[in-house]
Amino acid sequence: MNAEEDAKWLQWVTHQFKTIAGEDGEINLQDFKKALKVKESFFAERFFVLFDSDGSGTITLQELQKALTLLIHGSPMDKLKFLFQVYDVDGSGSIDADELRTVLQSCLYESAISLPKEKLDQLTLALFESADKDCSGTITFEELRDELQRFPGVLENLTISAAHWLTPPAPQRHRRQPRLLTSAYWHNHRSHVLCLAVFVGLHMLLFALAASAYRAFGSSVMVAKGCGQCLNFDCSFIAVLMLRRCLTWLRATWLAQVLPLDHNIQFHQLMGYVVVGLSLVHTVAHVVNFALQAQSETSPFRFWELLLTTRPGIGWVHGSASPTGVALLLLLLLMFACSSSCVRRSGHFEVFYWTHLSYLPMWLLLILHGPNFWKWLLVPGTLFFLEKTISLAASRMAALHIVEVNLLPSKVTHLLIKRPPLFHYRPGDYLYLNIPSIARYEWHPFTISSAPEQKDTIWLHIRSQGQWTNRLFESFKKPEPVFCGSKRLSRRLEMKRSQRKPQGLQPQPIDFGASAQGAVASNKEGIVELISYRPEGAPWQGHEGLVNTGTKDRTRAQREAAAEDPALVSEMSSENHQFCNIKCYIDGPYGTPTRRIFASEHAVLIGAGIGITPFASILQSILYRHQKRKHICPNCQHSWMESGQDEDMKLHKVDFIWINRDQQSFEWFVSLLTKLEMDQAEETQEGRFLELHMYMTSALSKNDIKAIGLQMALDLLAKKEKKDSITGLQTRTQPGRPDWNKVFQKVAAEKKGKVQVFFCGSPALAKILKGHCEQFSFKFFQENF
Repeated sequence: MNAEEDAKWLQWVTHQFKTIAGEDGEINLQDFKKALKVKESFFAERFFVLFDSDGSGTITLQELQKALTLLIHGSPMDKLKFLFQVYDVDGSGSIDADELRTVLQSCLYESAISLPKEKLDQLTLALFESADKDCSGTITFEELRDELQRFPGVLENLTISAAHWLTPPAPQRHRRQPRLLTSAYWHNHRSHVLCLAVFVGLHMLLFALAASAYRAFGSSVMVAKGCGQCLNFDCSFIAVLMLRRCLTWLRATWLAQVLPLDHNIQFHQLMGYVVVGLSLVHTVAHVVNFALQAQSETSPFRFWELLLTTRPGIGWVHGSASPTGVALLLLLLLMFACSSSCVRRSGHFEVFYWTHLSYLPMWLLLILHGPNFWKWLLVPGTLFFLEKTISLAASRMAALHIVEVNLLPSKVTHLLIKRPPLFHYRPGDYLYLNIPSIARYEWHPFTISSAPEQKDTIWLHIRSQGQWTNRLFESFKKPEPVFCGSKRLSRRLEMKRSQRKPQGLQPQPIDFGASAQGAVASNKEGIVELISYRPEGAPWQGHEGLVNTGTKDRTRAQREAAAEDPALVSEMSSENHQFCNIKCYIDGPYGTPTRRIFASEHAVLIGAGIGITPFASILQSILYRHQKRKHICPNCQHSWMESGQDEDMKLHKVDFIWINRDQQSFEWFVSLLTKLEMDQAEETQEGRFLELHMYMTSALSKNDIKAIGLQMALDLLAKKEKKDSITGLQTRTQPGRPDWNKVFQKVAAEKKGKVQVFFCGSPALAKILKGHCEQFSFKFFQENF
């Protein structure tokens, strides 16, 4: 900081202190804990003791300024001495193993990481043995300094970022938006911009042609007729943008490279705004025209008669243009208001759904209102009703059944639906689901998380984020849901009768890390199938992470494994895992941008939270294709891979990035990722085309003074055990949020072909990723339906 910035910082700190301190101008320990907002009081107490230089039990403004000056303006060595004093709880000048364990335990709590006591001891010993070079039983300041120097950048960036009130807010950097004519912007938006240009040009042409035909009637009539002609096109074409089956078919054609099919919903919303705007201008222009007519001495009609009655004979069906126009405007404004995000995302989806069905009476009124609208609606309307008829017939032709339900961490419901015989889909596709027992008339879209090669069931992972999804999750929290009665009992009896040992299937233990336990069976082909999985100390979750890469029936495999171990039967039928027979209906499948993944050369898959679901299907499909190309010699058990790839799979490299807030969220698909790593381990370093990157945002980074010891210990233990202590994967879970600039720089440096980035998650993160992709000229696709 320069002198001016330093003065502003000092003024800011003084103001923050005065808002917290009392009339005596001092802060006690309780005020300090509240202001620091740390989860574990250990760090608040240690910071308070070190800040309280005179030992008075309170912190003055001068003491706070002195401590902050050291931490913010001090050298790396000054910060390191402060860190050593935090760890040296008894003030003896050295750190023993018990003190280090206490610090690491507090670090775990601060980072929202839950590990058993045995794993905490292993972390403590790993860090202690690495730092205690002279084996004296204590860590000195010099030994801690030498240990930290092994981790590049930690000393330079050491901070106390959790104490937001102690450090001035970082100045906001406004990223310069890419200009329309830059190559980076054009690379991702050319089809979007071209369609917008065509859309605007078509409206200008329609408006000009209609307005010029009514030049003799005055400007208000010209404006009304021009807007009306544009509305003829918009009110008919807006339905085309929601023809999901047609759009899915178009994705398989060359038109997918020209048309912005991935932005159909955004264009639908844009056209909705345009329709509202043109309707208001159209109405105002007619009102002005009616007012001028009513003032004319030759007009036999008053203003309200022109506006609300059929007496003037305006319109081609019994003079109904005026009253139908008023009705249309009211219906349109109602639909527009109920389509806002505050209505859709606040637990009132039914309001949005039912008011959106107003398009049916609106089309009828538009036919009565305008003499030419039926001509514009003829082709789009025919396609629309044909698709709706096919979807309704396909979804209601035969009821399907949810056969199993697993309740996963973070309120995620895992549904297994019996797959219909003719249900063909591709990785990343989605469907609409209707469960009459939850809501008879509600259909909701969900990504299919199972691979197409899985023949028997369809997987859906549904996170509870709204009214319908919450009702779904809560209905299965009961020990015996009303619609899971008899079938569940019969399935349990069927498992007990299944005493035959599966030929060639031998149970083998697999280590998922300290936080998980599992049982895996390997068949003759070497395909590993997860039989059951649970976090340690928690009830068994069933087999939500099962990787079914062969043709074996998943439920049958589990029953056979359960027959080998009778104790497994009761574990599998816990309240978190239930066999059911619930009637449901599905509509789909429908395509998404992720269909392009297998045609990519270098694909970067980014999932945030439950946004992993489309990529779970894709990764399983990749795993299946990988297994299909793999051969094992029956005599020497030597394995090799076919050199050729699938015709529709051009992938040279896949980077999979999964961002989760907490530790539990990683349990959704940890078994699948474990299997992927196991397959990759058999390949040479050059032959590994899949790279995993895991991030946990609640965990404090290794540059934070409250977590630096923990992250160092996790790194050391991961290198020693060759697995991550949080997930059990070989891939180390990184704390905090990714540095996207570094991530994309690394991707660009690999030069594995044209890079395409596929994202599923929050819109806020999508904007950030889109900006970085424009910077590196990467093609960006967002899951959006």
